[in-house]
Amino acid sequence: MRLSILIYDGFTTLDAVGGYEILSRLPGMETEFVAATPGVIAADTRALGLLAWKGFDEVRSTDILYVPGGPGGFAMEKDERFLAKLRDLDATSTWTFGVCNGVGILGAAGLLKGRTAACNWFYQKRLAAHGATFSPARYHRDGKYVTTAGVSAGIDGALYLASLIAGEAVAKALQLGIEYYPAPPFPEKAPLEAPKEIYALIEGFEKSEGREQLAQRPVFEA
Repeated sequence: MRLSILIYDGFTTLDAVGGYEILSRLPGMETEFVAATPGVIAADTRALGLLAWKGFDEVRSTDILYVPGGPGGFAMEKDERFLAKLRDLDATSTWTFGVCNGVGILGAAGLLKGRTAACNWFYQKRLAAHGATFSPARYHRDGKYVTTAGVSAGIDGALYLASLIAGEAVAKALQLGIEYYPAPPFPEKAPLEAPKEIYALIEGFEKSEGREQLAQRPVFEA
């Protein structure tokens, strides 16, 4: 089974590697990071990057298509080459997995029209513009599409997908293996449970398109 994680300039690292830590460890899994052009692809903070060994021309099919989110994802919603590759690989995939606003890239490719999907909470109106219905869940399945809320939720969704592929026992073993038993220092479990001043801070940042501006920072030199 092949797992293809498509990365692009300005992706969020945990969006990509959270689910990777789960799905890449499934028995028999072959994992590849793929980008339009092979090489080091900068993450949103510009402090690190991931190496895409393969370019679009080298990957013609996959079993699991994985699309992370990040500030750079907004540009990818308008990148026809990227969207066309998503459509091509989605036509071959058994599962398509989207994290955070990576779900929006799937929506922009026309893959979620008429479906229900989870995504980062700030993105829900934009998701609706792509013809999808927002689910406030940490992860959601609609047919072969498994989508998740923001960033860390990719781990939850990947564990769920692992259970569908390899069974609950394997998924539980993977959860134990990475010791994923969240116990954060703050009690809020959903955005709307956060204190108003914190919610307003994040909401203001998103409305000012701060995430999109992050992706426009100069790329570090590898």
